[in-house]
Amino acid sequence: MTNFLIQCSFNRILHRVLDLLEFMCGIIGYVGKASAAPILLEGLRRLEYRGYDSSGMAVMDAGNVLATRKKSGRIANLKALIAENPVSGSCGISHTRWATHGEATDANAHPHLDASGRLALVHNGVIENYQTIKRRLLEEGHVFLSQTDSEVLAHLIGRVYDAITGADPRRRLVAAVREALKQVSGTYGIAVMHADAPGFIVGARLGSPLIVGLGKGENFLASDVSAIVSHTTNAVYLQDRDLVYLTEDEFTVENVDGDESAYEVSKIDFTPEQAEIGDFPHFMLKEIFEQPTSIQNAFRGRLNDDHASAVLGGLGLTPRELRDVERIVLCGCGTASHAAMVGEYMIEHLARIPTEVEIASEFRYRNPPLDKNTLVFVISQSGETIDTLSALREGQRKGHRVLGVVNSVGSTIARESDGGSYLHSGPEIGVAATKSFTSQVTVLALLALLLGRMRHLSIDDGQRLLREIRELPGKVERILEQSDYIREIALKYIDAPGMLFLGRQFNYPTALEGALKMKEISYIFASGHAAAELKHGVIALVSPEVPSVFIMPKDAVYEKNVSTVEEVKARRGPVIAVTTQGHTDLERIADDVIYIPEVHECLSPILSVIPLQLLSYHFAVARGCDVDKPRNLAKSVTVE
Repeated sequence: MTNFLIQCSFNRILHRVLDLLEFMCGIIGYVGKASAAPILLEGLRRLEYRGYDSSGMAVMDAGNVLATRKKSGRIANLKALIAENPVSGSCGISHTRWATHGEATDANAHPHLDASGRLALVHNGVIENYQTIKRRLLEEGHVFLSQTDSEVLAHLIGRVYDAITGADPRRRLVAAVREALKQVSGTYGIAVMHADAPGFIVGARLGSPLIVGLGKGENFLASDVSAIVSHTTNAVYLQDRDLVYLTEDEFTVENVDGDESAYEVSKIDFTPEQAEIGDFPHFMLKEIFEQPTSIQNAFRGRLNDDHASAVLGGLGLTPRELRDVERIVLCGCGTASHAAMVGEYMIEHLARIPTEVEIASEFRYRNPPLDKNTLVFVISQSGETIDTLSALREGQRKGHRVLGVVNSVGSTIARESDGGSYLHSGPEIGVAATKSFTSQVTVLALLALLLGRMRHLSIDDGQRLLREIRELPGKVERILEQSDYIREIALKYIDAPGMLFLGRQFNYPTALEGALKMKEISYIFASGHAAAELKHGVIALVSPEVPSVFIMPKDAVYEKNVSTVEEVKARRGPVIAVTTQGHTDLERIADDVIYIPEVHECLSPILSVIPLQLLSYHFAVARGCDVDKPRNLAKSVTVE
């Protein structure tokens, strides 16, 4: 009995963990005059980086019959299926899935149908009470064909729809979606269509992003603007609890209670070409090479030579309010948290303001003491990361001003924050973040400069930093010219079972980021550490088979790092060193040396991370890994 209870408890915990492991899937819907299937397939291709376990679509044909095609695996499998068994019609919904409830099979792929087979639904998110609803529906005789929570939602909406009589089918469908969503708990971004209501799509969101694309004689519904950027530059970013219904000529936005919901039409801030791979073999490499431009975009128009300072008008704070800040908290997840750590070093060094970094998922559940003069920043490429969004809301709930550093214009964090700064780095398609990291660090450098100049930083120091910031794009280009050389280094260690990444001060976070890049795309063990911690346990991992990557530009702790390298070499550990150009003494000690241009120590992570990105990229490609779509990962995590 005891073992049985333990197993039951374990099963409940495991089930809960699986419930929470929801990543960003992709949705696109179309209603217009053109053939829907090619548009949906193109949109899915652009969304594949958000989920690639299975995909599917439902299209309403001329006879008002829903034709559904679903296939496990990559979107190319769905495309081949449709080539063999075409669908026709000018209204449809589609989905690319990241498996949560149920394995990646044809049956578990979206869209899902209701009991009648006349209603189709695609869904991002997690319906937390789906088991309760499913039991009730099973008792009523419903038969389920998949293991997903999403199919339960489709059956629930269909059941409510069938119970409504005497109304226009479109009004019935809107009412059914509204009533069903009141019965569920969890998160959702959905698109729904019904055979009784041709040329009509209903969408709703809570926690999962959903966007309306506005065309001429056609409208779109998508989870990301990249899916629709080829067709329109006008979009409406729905808010939580918004419900939208659209035809080819019009759309209406309400909340799930039926009241009007305010919205605005935004311009999509990048071109279709920016979301294409171009001549590069992978999006990751393309985005690594875009960093001279993305870094420049991050500081463009934000440097003030007269004041030797930065201009960040989006913060929405007066100089007096900024001067009153006594503490700063930076929140982020993954790569964004590493950028925040660099920001902590920069702000404390230049502005002397106590700063700390909180992992966003921890911040919302901790109860840290924050005095009234604390300023909170949340950092997210997508602006939709659920943990970071929750940290924002927790900070605001406690009465603090919370500012955002985001890339996606119109994202939830951008809308809900009290101000902030956009990165302007363009779309980042590769799952492994690259240019967003350097853009985030650049913006945080501007913040540190602004706050420093308001306190004790001299005008000479401010002017030097401005010069150094302006020179960053050219210096990055010089590092990128070493890509082939770095590839040779990667090939040299291709059989390594793992790597250590070590750095100090400003480049301790760089070591963490380098290790993250290596393990997330090559699947080898990689661990980032403060270099001085080597002798406190990490040195046990040193061996002739495990290379140690030292990030050690010529700075105040350079000689300390040299001593640490000697400790590794004394134990026959291979060393790859990233250091400042001109300091060739390391060539006598390290096995391989990668040089970066000389730069202000505060800005050194922006340069030193580039060789680490290239090293992990070339290493993973040589090992046959899919660097743009690494296993078990997706671009943005939108459910806790």
